[in-house]
Amino acid sequence: MLVRRIARPLLASTFVWGGIDTLRNPQPRVPAARPVVEKVAEQADKQLPVQVPRDVEQWVKIDAGVKVGAGLLLSLGKLPRLSATALAASVVPTTLAGHRFWEKDGAERNAQIIHFLKNLGLLGGLLLAAVDTEGKPSVGWRARRAAHRATDVTEKKLAKAQRKAAKVQKKAAKQAKSARKEAKKQAKKQAKKVSS
Repeated sequence: MLVRRIARPLLASTFVWGGIDTLRNPQPRVPAARPVVEKVAEQADKQLPVQVPRDVEQWVKIDAGVKVGAGLLLSLGKLPRLSATALAASVVPTTLAGHRFWEKDGAERNAQIIHFLKNLGLLGGLLLAAVDTEGKPSVGWRARRAAHRATDVTEKKLAKAQRKAAKVQKKAAKQAKSARKEAKKQAKKQAKKVSS
């Protein structure tokens, strides 16, 4: 659809440009990222068996690389749901690190609120892009549909097998009845021969 071809590059452009700019010059973003990286590393060290690197500049560059790579993929329409999810995941720490309006006062606070809300808007767009199936049914829907079809087929085959079994049982009962009648006839004939 034409709208997706236009919207995806528009949505991705800010991430690609910002990521390239950060890769070229990461130092100005390091002080703002430090508190977030320290908190994340501290929590990760408690829960993971390995120690997480604490080099803030390295994390800033990794985040920028994710933004460039996922942004390019999204703008090209390659793996759009995955790339939108990756961008959404990278926007959260960036927003928390770079736009801490609650720590500011006056005009700077207002500017940070605007950037914070802008990033929330971008996050909303990315979430929509992450769940966009392009008019195709989702994997979950297809799995449920396949399960329902399999259940229907199984129930139909089971009902057919039960009908066949009932038919065979009825036929066997008929044959057994006729065999008993024949056996009685033979027994009566034998009894007449013996008595005569």
